[in-house]
Amino acid sequence: MSFPIQRLRRLRQQDGFRRMVRETSLSPSDFIYPMFVVEGRDRREEIASMPGQFRHSIDLLVKEAGEVAGLGIPAVILFGIPDRKDERGSSGFDPNGIVQRAIKAVKDNVPGLVVVTDVCIDEYTSHGHCGIVKDGRILNDETLECLRAMARTHAQAGADMVAPSDMMDGRVAAIRAELDHAGFVDLPIMAYAAKFASCFYAPFRDAAASTPQFGDRQSYQMDPANRREALREIALDIEEGADIVMVKPALPYLDIVAAARAHTDLPVAAYQVSGEYSMIKAAAKAGWLDETRAMMESLLAIKRAGADLILTYFAKDASRLLR
Repeated sequence: MSFPIQRLRRLRQQDGFRRMVRETSLSPSDFIYPMFVVEGRDRREEIASMPGQFRHSIDLLVKEAGEVAGLGIPAVILFGIPDRKDERGSSGFDPNGIVQRAIKAVKDNVPGLVVVTDVCIDEYTSHGHCGIVKDGRILNDETLECLRAMARTHAQAGADMVAPSDMMDGRVAAIRAELDHAGFVDLPIMAYAAKFASCFYAPFRDAAASTPQFGDRQSYQMDPANRREALREIALDIEEGADIVMVKPALPYLDIVAAARAHTDLPVAAYQVSGEYSMIKAAAKAGWLDETRAMMESLLAIKRAGADLILTYFAKDASRLLR
């Protein structure tokens, strides 16, 4: 019985061989850790739908940020949950708002940690939508004024990068113009360039109390069926001045991550969203899979598909294993 000369198993026999020829690797430097901040003091609330994730008041958020930096994770992204909401989401662009104060506190206490901020009004609106609402319609251009103000106040508070996630047309150009006019010409924008209307956001909406009070977000977030449109969105955000482009969610859209990587030389980010995290947590709790292996395999898949940066709630756990 003859065999081919090429036997691919030869380099799989020993751990040393496997490590030597491994094509993709993970590092804590690949991760951005999402954090939720609430009003109050000494307040730490576990998010029921996201085991192991918490809403923190600013004093405890600062301590958590120090832990994140100590693990070698270079950046966090902040999401604010205000005490008051209105139809315009005005607390989101209040210079003394919850995120604005959190930015300053983190930068004062953990200066080496990169602070990214989510620029979207959904967490601050009484109706839960990402834009101004009139007669049941989401108004695009009117919303841009809110986003411009939010990005400017984040920059003034000390944010290192802003990340618009609203999916309004033209928001990257509007924010870039606002930042430049305000003197923040060197502050980068990480655009949620291809953000799909996904059911995998449900635990996040629980965490941030941002579930729409009517309808859905399909008139502004992308149809999950559309790949070519995702590339158009990415190209437009690059044209408007984005420094990093993001695909969200990650695992169900690895083909979009790979297409984005082939489409641009800009850094590509992917967001392993709350539903992806919570599914692994739930399956592990039920004894259906190994949580650690599932976590690392999923992150490796996102990196292999072409992501340079991964926003993930697993950042701390994964970094402990990788150090």
